[in-house]
Amino acid sequence: MTTRTDAERVLQVLVVDDEPLARARLCTVLRACSDPLAEPVAQADSATHALACLQQHAVDLVLLDIHMPGLDGLALARQMADMPRPPALVFVTAHAEHAVEAFELDAVDYLTKPVRQERLQAALHKALRFVQRRDATPTQVSDAAVLLIQDRHRTERLPVAEVLYFKAELKYITVRTAARSYIIEGSLGELEARYGDVFIRIHRNALVAKRAARALQRHHDPLEGEGWALTLEGVDAPLVVSRRQLTAVREMLLGHQAIAK
Repeated sequence: MTTRTDAERVLQVLVVDDEPLARARLCTVLRACSDPLAEPVAQADSATHALACLQQHAVDLVLLDIHMPGLDGLALARQMADMPRPPALVFVTAHAEHAVEAFELDAVDYLTKPVRQERLQAALHKALRFVQRRDATPTQVSDAAVLLIQDRHRTERLPVAEVLYFKAELKYITVRTAARSYIIEGSLGELEARYGDVFIRIHRNALVAKRAARALQRHHDPLEGEGWALTLEGVDAPLVVSRRQLTAVREMLLGHQAIAK
């Protein structure tokens, strides 16, 4: 049996839209794409159905409508962001006004209906690059790993080992070290795929260096209400921990304690 190379890889796609005709048309356009190849392995008519499909299928890409009854596409995307290795996400919608929020949720592309084959093909290229980076997660981050930071008309090499956390804010990511903060472009999903061994997702908008994590404390957030936040060595303000990530953060801290003993 032959093994497909990355160039020959067939992206496994979940199509999510509450309108049957919209799903059927998108699947037809998807199958007509050839570089890279893509195959709709499942269809869902709601966010709840989509979550069930994600449990049943190994999905590389989700093509996701926004306006659906019940849980909408943006809410589903927030839940997907908390997955350990989330699939690539492309929004497909008749409404253009959610584009900024979509990219804040690490979407690799944003398509408006009716979707043209050429435009979908370009989105598939972005999805393939996302999946390749995700699947190439190293077993550990090398001490030599660096981020290239554009700062005041010069390029600075920042060792990843110095980063305390990454936090998504609007279209950019804040990179915090003990000394200062930087701003970079990109997505948390890409950073998690590259450095997921030494960073942990604590919220849809934040990755934290495991070595810097110190303790959980009760916290009141104006938007999310009562919950928990994580204190970090070298950072004054704690970072909010989402309810979905709380168990993973607790287990990480317990692991730290076991190693310390």
